[in-house]
Amino acid sequence: MERQDTDILISGGGVAGLTAAAAFGSAGFRVICVDPAPPVTDETAAGADLRTTAFLQPARDLLDRAGLWDRLAPFAAPLQIMRIVDAGGDAPDARVTRDFNAADISDAPFGWNLSNWLLRREMAARLAELDTVDFRAGVGFKSLLTREGEALVTLSNGAQVRAQLVIAADGRDSPVRQAVGIDVKTTRYGQKAVTFAVTHEAPHNNVSTEVHRTGGPFTLVPLPDLDGKPCSAVVWMESGPEALRLAALQAADFEAAATTRSAGTYGPLTLASRRMVWPIISQRAARMSCERVALVAEAAHVVPPIGAQGLNMSLADMTCLLDLAVASPSTLGDRKMLDAYHARRHPEVVLRVKGVDALNRASIAGSPMLRDLRAKGIEALYSVAPLRKTLMQMGLGASSQSGSHNT
Repeated sequence: MERQDTDILISGGGVAGLTAAAAFGSAGFRVICVDPAPPVTDETAAGADLRTTAFLQPARDLLDRAGLWDRLAPFAAPLQIMRIVDAGGDAPDARVTRDFNAADISDAPFGWNLSNWLLRREMAARLAELDTVDFRAGVGFKSLLTREGEALVTLSNGAQVRAQLVIAADGRDSPVRQAVGIDVKTTRYGQKAVTFAVTHEAPHNNVSTEVHRTGGPFTLVPLPDLDGKPCSAVVWMESGPEALRLAALQAADFEAAATTRSAGTYGPLTLASRRMVWPIISQRAARMSCERVALVAEAAHVVPPIGAQGLNMSLADMTCLLDLAVASPSTLGDRKMLDAYHARRHPEVVLRVKGVDALNRASIAGSPMLRDLRAKGIEALYSVAPLRKTLMQMGLGASSQSGSHNT
């Protein structure tokens, strides 16, 4: 089979891989993007990803550069306030509630929430507009041989591609990362997340709410109204056995349990989607790059779904990589470029993975004493205005080392 030349081969056609393909293709690079599974772009289809993703402020810049933001904006629910609720008392009611308002640090909201199946639909449509991008759904990565000047990739259909740069955006079990022998450190919490959408009577007013009690946070994230009713996406983190028990409940029993766990935030909750269960881990790769290969997104780092950090760390990876490529297209994928990428991103990734790990461990706390400490911690962080603003800026992606955005 004939070998094809390209600038960049992207392994992975999820939200991260599709974003990378659109960004590099929009910048004029020739891109081939492959994924063994075609993207499911219909909410009602089998296999549709009903989770949602919150794009924080810095992510919009990359989405603009990729020609994606104008497509996504009409479907996005703004996140103006991040509300932290502690319901760790004897009864599952709110005892501490603190609002972190984006208006304290910015004229824009913290970010915007979108459904993952819709992201795939709009991103695939954007790739179809780009002559620079060849998206091969149903074709996966098989093997890789790298040399100082190029990477030779064999695909699952036997086709061969010669690329200057291979981007691994192929998930936490990344075949590309495994092929090049980069180790990962994985932390397991014995947790799973139940994800679903709900409607409710009270408006969410663009407030994203994390309710802490035991097992992990119960997070409600704004969605656009559904059939005239306020709607939110929910991530409910619990111990593995409890998450599976909850997911198997009859709808009415599950709705009652979810309403109680939400501390009555919006009144009775009514299921508006099927329930899905996902394992919760932390993971980070020993390196972000090697010869002719860059790791991005979950191929490089995985964090629990707290504070909307996961995909926004991923988009910071891509922004860094894109900036380096655009600054010197003739050196795309060479050792100097990829060493610079690792040096810029890896220390920040390590710190953020550790930070989210600490937040998750605090959220799991089950003993009354630890729950009381958590409540006092929320009050203390909120009460000091400069600290509160610094935490919000870091949450948006400001570097914990320099204070500047990773964009």
